[in-house]
Amino acid sequence: MVRENLVRARKRIERAAERAGRDPHTVRLIVVTKEAEIDQMREAVEAGVTDIGENRIKDALSKKEVFDSHVLSWHMIGHLQSNKAKDAVRIFSIIHSVDSVKLAYIINKEAEKNNKIQDVLIEVNTSGEKTKFGLKPENIENFLKETKHLKHINILGLMTMAPLAGDAGSVRPYFRKLKELADIHKLKELSMGMTQDFEVAIEEGATMVRIGSAIFK
Repeated sequence: MVRENLVRARKRIERAAERAGRDPHTVRLIVVTKEAEIDQMREAVEAGVTDIGENRIKDALSKKEVFDSHVLSWHMIGHLQSNKAKDAVRIFSIIHSVDSVKLAYIINKEAEKNNKIQDVLIEVNTSGEKTKFGLKPENIENFLKETKHLKHINILGLMTMAPLAGDAGSVRPYFRKLKELADIHKLKELSMGMTQDFEVAIEEGATMVRIGSAIFK
């Protein structure tokens, strides 16, 4: 079932990219394994999945041990508390949820200890919802100024989470806003779109989509 779901998800990614006049290979599928059993994850990896998204440090640690012999990129997509940054730097290839200058400094410090340059994305709250984490759009410029001298983080781009909505098209403005911000600040990567809205996100410029339940349902 996982293999079949992956085929369907990849086809949907391909069609959405083509609708937008984009090369489907410019969209990276991050398979979110929050709800997945180990056997399901194994099936996904055997089917060619190379990018794994996890919300929690504890879950990532236990799963990474199982798949340590595989060459995988691990993505931290959930909220990252400062006191968990040490483990996050040790585990993850990319941290999608950097939402403060303070956290960037802590990640930089831990990366230096690990002799590593940590790839990160700035989380942006494009919807303005109080329940969501992320910088306000108008604070990105200041964030970039205050972190530009940090030598052990590499800011790849931006990430956002759109509001939950019955109609995927209604979240389009939030993805469009993130693309505009990325263009303004000359940032390449855009992590946006999940199972319920990833096709709209791709049409608006997503370079990474985070899909879980459509694969492990």
